[in-house]
Formats: sequence, structure tokens, C-alpha cells
Amino acid sequence: MRIGIDLGGSHIAVGLIDEKGTIILKKEKSFEEEDKKNIEKIIEERVVSNITEILEETKTNIKDIEKIGISAPGTCKDGKIVKAKNLGLENFKIVDILSKHYKDKKISLANDGKCAAMCEKQYGSLKQYDDCIFLCLGTGVGGAVFLDGKLLKSKKYPGFELGHVVIRVDGKKCSCGNSGCIESYCSMKVLKEKIAKRKKVKEISGKELDRILLEDMESVKDIVDEYIKDLCIALANYINIFEPEAISLGGSFAYCGELLLDKITNEIRENKMTFNHTVPKIFVAEHKNDAGIIGAVLI
Repeated sequence: MRIGIDLGGSHIAVGLIDEKGTIILKKEKSFEEEDKKNIEKIIEERVVSNITEILEETKTNIKDIEKIGISAPGTCKDGKIVKAKNLGLENFKIVDILSKHYKDKKISLANDGKCAAMCEKQYGSLKQYDDCIFLCLGTGVGGAVFLDGKLLKSKKYPGFELGHVVIRVDGKKCSCGNSGCIESYCSMKVLKEKIAKRKKVKEISGKELDRILLEDMESVKDIVDEYIKDLCIALANYINIFEPEAISLGGSFAYCGELLLDKITNEIRENKMTFNHTVPKIFVAEHKNDAGIIGAVLI
């Protein structure tokens, strides 16, 4: 048995995972704005309490836990979250902190996009492909690239920050400090904020977004079309560089993505956006938001 921890941009989730990659039990809670004032302490307390609850409810002994894996946004290296702007974290030594609670356990940390990608590659939508890309569209935009079946890694930092490729000169300011990044235009957070503004509401839930796309698309068609155009520019760039066989779109996008896939594929194909005029298979991630938890114990 292993324990996966996912620190998303808007939530924290902890799950007990078996040897087949199945989540036995999961505890999940969103971050409140108030939490971010003392985010490091909140994360520590919530992780420890959730692990305790999960072990008690499943009658699992901590001795039976082989590994604890942590999936986190931003730059992760040497057991610490070097920088995660969406959570307001910097040089957060999360592995050292959790090691004080679980002294004899192997604890690993990796970028959430890479973790989710590993889950989809081993257990989900990408398992049949050697050359493929995983793109996580949620609070931010992250991802990973596989060539010849292997996850591409760089030595200095995790790298492959697919969300921070610039697609518009002098574009919107991004959370990373740069301007015009893909994340500033293609995250699900951005799409929801634009639709919420159009609907004159404070925020749009994933369920409400689905309803609007199914029943009221005309009222937000221009917003959705612009989102798809920007996303396709990003995807075309990735395709031209890596020539993948397939692309899997995860994060919260996976909950409504089926409604947009045909539009995305047609936009790329009809406008001949790729150098070789080919479009790989594009589909939504099978494990949706659970991919980070499962993938955290695979790296």
C-alpha cells in the first residue's frame, strides 16, 4: 500500500493506493482564502490528519505503507517546493516536514503535471503510446512529455513547463511573473473566470460549466472559441516540437473536455496549424483529478 498526496492549486487531496494504482479511500478539501495566510502549517496539519483518518477507516497499519508520494504545483527539487506561485509557496521543505511524522518511510516529491502524466502513462489514456504529451489544464497549466516511452527529464530543474511558453507578446501578466504565457489563456481557471463575468456571478463550478456548455453554449460561444483558439496554438507548438502520437488533456478540463474535443481537433486540422499537417489523437485523461494522487507514488 502507498499514500499519494496532491497539492493542487485550489485543494489538497490524500489517498490510499493499492499496487494496481486504485484509490482505496480519498480525503479531499479545498483551500480557503484564509488558509493561504498560513499555508505551510495548513498543509502539514491537513496531510497528517487525513493520513491518520484514512489509516483508521481502512484499518491499515502505517507499517504496511511502502511509500508516500507528493504531487505539487510549480518547481519541485531536492524534497522542497522551490516555487509554487498559485499556492504562495517558496522553498517549502515539505519532505523534511513530513519525515518528522513518518521517520521510517520513503517520501518523494514531484511536479503535479509530471505525476499526473505518469498515472495516465501507466494506468490510463497514454498507456498504448510511446511518444505522447500530457497537458494538465486546471488552476494553472502543467504537463510532461514522453519520447520512446520515457518521461523526458532535465538535470537542473524538472523543466518542460508547457504552461509557461509565451504565445502572445505583451500579453496578460502570468503568475510566474512573465507575460503572455499559455497558462494566462488556457487554464480552466481563466475560462471559468471569463464565463462567470459574462454571467455576472462570482464564480462558476465545474458542474455549472458543463451545464452551460451543453445547454447555453450560444451565450458564451465567443469566449469558448477564443479559449479553443489559444489552446490550439499551444497544442500546435507542442506537436511541431515533439511530434507525439497522442495528447491527453487532464486536470479539471477532463470533466468537460469531451464537449470540446471535436472543436479542438477541427481547429488544428482545418487551419493547418502543424508543420506536417497532421493531428495526433487528442483525448481527455481517464483519471481526471485523481491522476496526481496516483502518479505521486510512481515517481
